[in-house]
Amino acid sequence: MGGLALMARELGHKVTGSDQNVYPPMSTQLESQGIVLHKGYDAANLEPRPDLVVIGNALSRGNPEVEAVLNQGLPYTSGPRWLYESVLKERWVLAVAGTHGKTTTTSMLAWILECAGVNPGFLIGGIPLNFGVSARLGQAPYFVIEADEYDTAFFDKRSKFLHYLPRTAILNNLEYDHADIFPDLASIQKQFHHFVRTVPGNGLIVLPSVDQNLAETLRMGCWTRQETTALKNEGKSYWQARLLRPDGGEFEVCKGGGMRGTVSWELTGLHNVRNGLAAIAAACHAGVEPEKAAEALSRFKNVKRRMEVRAVVNDITLYDDFAHHPTAIATTLEGLRARVGDARIIAILEPRSNTMKLGVHAETLAGSLKAADVAYIYQAPEQGWELRASAGVEVFSSLDDVVAKVVSEARPGDHLVFMSNGSFGGIHGRVEEALREKI
Repeated sequence: MGGLALMARELGHKVTGSDQNVYPPMSTQLESQGIVLHKGYDAANLEPRPDLVVIGNALSRGNPEVEAVLNQGLPYTSGPRWLYESVLKERWVLAVAGTHGKTTTTSMLAWILECAGVNPGFLIGGIPLNFGVSARLGQAPYFVIEADEYDTAFFDKRSKFLHYLPRTAILNNLEYDHADIFPDLASIQKQFHHFVRTVPGNGLIVLPSVDQNLAETLRMGCWTRQETTALKNEGKSYWQARLLRPDGGEFEVCKGGGMRGTVSWELTGLHNVRNGLAAIAAACHAGVEPEKAAEALSRFKNVKRRMEVRAVVNDITLYDDFAHHPTAIATTLEGLRARVGDARIIAILEPRSNTMKLGVHAETLAGSLKAADVAYIYQAPEQGWELRASAGVEVFSSLDDVVAKVVSEARPGDHLVFMSNGSFGGIHGRVEEALREKI
């Protein structure tokens, strides 16, 4: 929604908005663009009478502003619908879908096209460090979008990505998530099947060759050309990545059996190698040669809150990571382990996503932290399930206790990884300040 606000302003509209709990980097991005943000919901925020109200999917009936919109008969729409009608309808849309890696892969793809000189538009659910903003109109024809399977609005329960009508689609992976709206994996696969049906026959779908959940989805019906991706040791695939460093910091890009470029970057983890390979394949469909795409990715700086180094204090490195699922947690920590070797990793996790709050991943959460030497989990008291401690994992119900524990345990050479898809109570700054006081 913040990205839509930026684009609406770029189109020349006067934009205001309301939200309950906005935190950096989105809050500071909106402020820097001069967009008025009302904290909390109130009918008075709709004065003077707007020409259109765009309602986000987090709001439902009973919200005071939603009720005011309906009672006053104000024109309203959903974010995805507004985006299609106002921006996407005349563009070549490149959409990135999947359970993991959407934000990072979308950012990679947008950066590749930027380096190719085509000035793409984009809408990303994070802030790419190469751009400094999460959205822009860009110039026709290309528009890159993070395509989320979450529902559209309280009045439209289709997945958001069904509105985008892409010509190029990346399907990164598929696992069970969003337990607050999807009862099982099959219901998510059905939405992905609907998404696949919107890609034209002369378009392209890029997907990993090793994802069985995606393979099952495509067996429901696919009328579009597919190109598969894989690591070199995973078998045959049209696009392959051959690791030159075990941490994923350097790899060769192969297309149709021939080497077409090398990526050398600061990112870690096999998940990011897969993300990069998919972005290169999609960019190739838009006319960017793999060699140029690989060169662009070598200058890719990642996304804010994706293993972002927040500070280094007394040789202790503090990272901020937007973790939301056990698979993402595990692959992120494994990537860091491959990079830092025997150095000690301390993972500090807040299970905050709707799925985690429901306890869906209660049995697998502790195991996803095994690449860390020590793990601390902050579990808010209001959560309706209990996570048991296990070897190397401690559970806390007080944020103050977590901060105190981390500060007392950290020593020079450690890597502290704070993982949450929320603000985590400002824990990064609190730990950093306390560590500086110890020096």
